Amino acid sequence: MKVAVSSSGKDVDSPVDARFGRAPYFLIIDTESFDCQVIPNTQNLQAPQGAGIQAAAAVSRHKPDAVLTGHCGPKAFQTLRAAGVPVYTGVSGTVREAVENFKRGKYPESAGPNVEGHWS
Repeated sequence: MKVAVSSSGKDVDSPVDARFGRAPYFLIIDTESFDCQVIPNTQNLQAPQGAGIQAAAAVSRHKPDAVLTGHCGPKAFQTLRAAGVPVYTGVSGTVREAVENFKRGKYPESAGPNVEGHWS
């Protein structure tokens, strides 16, 4: 299984970034081997609007089995859901810890966004 995690850095020991749409990176992690692919989110860091939708579209192209993040707004959530990607919010710690906790079933799948749009 592979999961996408919003991250403040480029490796699995980086902190999870709580902001999905404006996270500096997304790490696509194989949950068994912890192999990691880094997806920069540079184009959305200063975007005045649409960051969540663009980030969700970029992540969806990698076909993850789930997204782990701290917070996800309504447009990003809707875009991920339309792509068939479940979202898990309330995630914190390092990317490695987040994936381990996900594997243990610590995070319930989110039924909807957990912040309003344009949250930062």
